[in-house]
Amino acid sequence: MNEKYWVALSSIEQLNSDFILRLYNHFLDIERAFYATCDELKEIEGINKKKAENFLNLRDKVNIDNVYNYVIENDIEIITYKNPKYPPLLKEIDNPPAVLYVKGDLNSCNLSKTLAVVGSRKASFNGKESLKLVLKDLTNTDICIVSGLASGIDTTAHHCAIENNLKTIGVIASGFDHIYPESNRELYKVIENGAGAIITEYYPKFEPLKFRFPERNRIVTGLSYGTIVVEAALKSGALISANLTLEQGRELMCIPGLISNPNTKGIYKLIKNGATIVTESEDILNALNWEIKLPEQQNLFKSDLTENELKVLTSVEIEPKGFDSIQSETNIKTEDLLACLTTMELKGIIKQVEGDRYQKV
Repeated sequence: MNEKYWVALSSIEQLNSDFILRLYNHFLDIERAFYATCDELKEIEGINKKKAENFLNLRDKVNIDNVYNYVIENDIEIITYKNPKYPPLLKEIDNPPAVLYVKGDLNSCNLSKTLAVVGSRKASFNGKESLKLVLKDLTNTDICIVSGLASGIDTTAHHCAIENNLKTIGVIASGFDHIYPESNRELYKVIENGAGAIITEYYPKFEPLKFRFPERNRIVTGLSYGTIVVEAALKSGALISANLTLEQGRELMCIPGLISNPNTKGIYKLIKNGATIVTESEDILNALNWEIKLPEQQNLFKSDLTENELKVLTSVEIEPKGFDSIQSETNIKTEDLLACLTTMELKGIIKQVEGDRYQKV
């Protein structure tokens, strides 16, 4: 089985995908590439005697069956570069991953409508809420949200996808033996168990080392037809992803934020250089030329509300408000308003936030 030679090569931590694919493209047979001699390796452009000998020393330490069986025993799907299931869009980028390790169901994700979401790990409340607002109108469509399962905007993007019945793909910067950050352990499980798929190019035992995060970014953007940047400082991983998006010839979009937030400096730099501004879901569809019939949930939802509930919803539509402000705007009697607010909270239409104010969910 040729698959195990792909896994054996990818289990060598000192090798990267570029090297593995260079071997394959030269020999056009992964087993032959694995067992190549020093003289055969030296025929490959960029591989001298020292590099060839180094590879042979590393290769000879690999127990092919052991490393392969470890993946299979851990219920990890293997998709090699030559597998028909390998995402076509990912093959178009420079330095595509030689092997993808997958948990969950990649088949359930629509790879013809993939949208990457990247942003700051230290995302502001405003940034997260803006992303939720933009993605909620894509509810129940066949768009697949791709992100990096990091804290901040990544986590918000995956949760938004799940809450709005969208499939999501998480691309991680380690092997499956490591969950990073630990706070996303439950999110990993939810994605694996029906919400989409988690993928990585790293053998299960590889740790989430610092250099692997920017390497991971090329897969997040490479899987996607377009990338939305939510918040990004001038020097950040999100800005690296933005540049990768442009290098890969994909659509770059930005959600504008508060100009007082240091994490929007990178956003406005990208916008000034021509990135598409996104303030609603329609902007995404127009930028990517996607035709999707959006569900008319909002109108159906409002038709189920009482007159008082509609008044309250209109009052808190733009920003959270306290009891007195809502009463002043709606002219609802105190006891009726108290009952209305309680009912709307139970229905999940509004929620209480800091300062005893009410906000639309």
